[in-house]
Amino acid sequence: MTTTHKLPSLNTSALADTRDACHAYANVLGNWMASCRLRRKHWWQLSLRPTLRGVATGMVHADGVHFELELDLQNNQVQGEIAGGESFSQSLGKQTAAELAEDVRGFLLAGGVDPRFVPDTTPQEGHDALSGEVKDGYSAEIAREFAAVWREVSHAYAIFRAGIPEETSPIMVWPGHFDLCMMWIPGQKIPDQDPENEEYSDKQMNFGFSLGDEGIPEPYFYITAYPLPDAFPTLKLPAGATWYTEGFNGVVLRYETLQKSPEAQTELVGLLKFLVTRGREHMLEH
Repeated sequence: MTTTHKLPSLNTSALADTRDACHAYANVLGNWMASCRLRRKHWWQLSLRPTLRGVATGMVHADGVHFELELDLQNNQVQGEIAGGESFSQSLGKQTAAELAEDVRGFLLAGGVDPRFVPDTTPQEGHDALSGEVKDGYSAEIAREFAAVWREVSHAYAIFRAGIPEETSPIMVWPGHFDLCMMWIPGQKIPDQDPENEEYSDKQMNFGFSLGDEGIPEPYFYITAYPLPDAFPTLKLPAGATWYTEGFNGVVLRYETLQKSPEAQTELVGLLKFLVTRGREHMLEH
């Protein structure tokens, strides 16, 4: 059997409307994670998990009622299930995220979830992630491409993660930023930072994949380090990767660049391994 390591095609020039709608839909799921799950370090309780079809909450516990929600991009629908109870399914692309949130809320409350677990969707800092109309450019086919890309990127990250002896986060999708990522946490603390505040005291690297944003509108991989070693901006990077400084400091590799390679997965894992090795050399006290 022949194994291909090429990444799936992705219509990078026409994905923005679909990406933004799916991002808003993912926030519907993420809001329930925030209201139901106990705090974990680095806010991991807020993250979603990649699935064969898209992303899902995994099992969520709401005071004895157990449920799961999935953004099934492969089949262009959101699905919900309550243990021992009802199921829910709705097609995506016609409704706003706020409308979807209301339908999910009704489903879970009817299934026995206590109203005190209903998420607070009040806009924060003038931004409402659930508002806005679904644009005409929404495409179920592009949504399926997202699911296919996440499957392959998750596979590459799983290969990379398996070779790391130190602590790593789950491979996750942040609904807030709509990026797939994992963290490397080698266990050393940063001097003069409150050790109880792991967000600022843990030395860490973040390995992520974005479908594009205001800074870089096309899909891209990124790698950041905290605290940033002086040597990182001067590293000689593997082909295709560049140092990026507009909005954040880190290594960027554009998806379209990597997708052209027949050994894209191998090259991606190689880049991740190269940078975590440089992290051990320049971030840790030996």
